[in-house]
Amino acid sequence: MNLNFMKKLLFANWKMNPITESEAVKLARASDVKNAVLIPPFPFLKAVKSVLKNASLGAQDVFYEEKGAFTGEISPQMLKKLGVKYVVVGHSERRRLGETDEVIAKKVKAGISAGLKVILCVGEPLSVYKKGKKATEEFIKKQLKFIKDKKNLIIAYEPIWAVGTGKNANPEDAARVARFIKNIVSVPVLYGGSTNSKNTEIFLKKKEIAGLLIGGASIDAREFQKMIKIAERF
Repeated sequence: MNLNFMKKLLFANWKMNPITESEAVKLARASDVKNAVLIPPFPFLKAVKSVLKNASLGAQDVFYEEKGAFTGEISPQMLKKLGVKYVVVGHSERRRLGETDEVIAKKVKAGISAGLKVILCVGEPLSVYKKGKKATEEFIKKQLKFIKDKKNLIIAYEPIWAVGTGKNANPEDAARVARFIKNIVSVPVLYGGSTNSKNTEIFLKKKEIAGLLIGGASIDAREFQKMIKIAERF
């Protein structure tokens, strides 16, 4: 499948929100537009899928085995049967819990092999960012070292220092990093890191950025709707 999007897509990562299924369904109905991918917590995947007419469904993680004695994990095949089309892998919040590049690469391979579109998150911590452009590029290059499969792969550049902090990368810097990534793996690149309706346009104006991976703003239905309206211009 061609992942050079005709439209710029918005990926709504709800993280561990909301608390109840009824709230998740309400948010899904309010966010159900054509150029959106909704990524709720695992318990709400089926309920959210049942109300979607326009948006696509995503999942926040996946395991690299098909089945077996892996308590607490979920396989690519399970996600497929729930109607999931996209899956996030290697988010900085998962990496912070101890996921290594090698494990993440196995998840990428498993997801793609199962026919899922995989969103692989990469990005540098503040300590690396402060060292400059070259340090950031070397850090991201190492994160991509074990990635062999490119079909149905999307990269999300999420500088760790910008995730959930209210700070975001300079759009020029984000576009430069996106170009650097595309030169390595030649796949669409999203930007993620404290995006909202106030900065959506300045990021989506960059031709190198294929869309946004949105955290906190995506669980505010009105805010997300504003972002979608902006994205529809591109």
